[in-house]
Amino acid sequence: MIKRKIVEINEKRCNGCGLCIPACHEGAIQLIDGKARVIDDKFCDGLGDCLSECPQGAITIVEREAAEYDQEAVEERLALLAQTKDNAVHGGCPGSKMMVFEQKEQEAIDAGQKLVAVNGGDLQIKIKSQLAHWPVQLMLVPEQAPYFNGKELLITADCVPFAYPDYHLDLLRGKSVVVGCPKLDDLEYYIERLTAIFSANDLTGLTVAFMEVPCCSGIVKAVETALARSGKDIPLQRVKIGITGNKENIDNLDA
Repeated sequence: MIKRKIVEINEKRCNGCGLCIPACHEGAIQLIDGKARVIDDKFCDGLGDCLSECPQGAITIVEREAAEYDQEAVEERLALLAQTKDNAVHGGCPGSKMMVFEQKEQEAIDAGQKLVAVNGGDLQIKIKSQLAHWPVQLMLVPEQAPYFNGKELLITADCVPFAYPDYHLDLLRGKSVVVGCPKLDDLEYYIERLTAIFSANDLTGLTVAFMEVPCCSGIVKAVETALARSGKDIPLQRVKIGITGNKENIDNLDA
């Protein structure tokens, strides 16, 4: 064992996206139990090519006691990976791949088709999705992306689309979006992520949509704090959604 520089992965921050895996040219990183891990110190050269690929900032270079880097072992591992083509080892999570897509026109309704009443008067209707990019989870989106620039950003508590029936047409239309849960996730980390997004992109406005339940106001606080830290002057609108689906625009909120 010698003291040397080596990659360290913060498991709390790692979301298992796997983007660091193809960036590691030595094959040292593998997804295990949904987290990226250095499987053996001897495979890691400590150069850190994987650092810039991590959207979570979970990877750092530290100096500690570790096995010496073994080039021969690395070559054997890379040969094995090439033979097996193990996508679980090589690839990242397909669900975190960044995509920007144009809105497809809604399919024409057949002539003579009528709205029909179902379940006590509800109408069966079809609307066009207003989602224009992927991913949307705040823990997965990159800090800088083409779909943020020149757009208003909708920050949504993840229960809002379930409670508010007009979410797509009233709130999401024409906006980029990120989604998170202020009760179950790390709020300070949300603040860090939002601060970076606000700072790195040319956003035209912000809308934060949250539920009326007290714990949900945390996402408003996160947005307000991140906006202050970013130093940006971006117009902010707050929208509160009731658990029965009512909507209220909030001008001032003591979160």
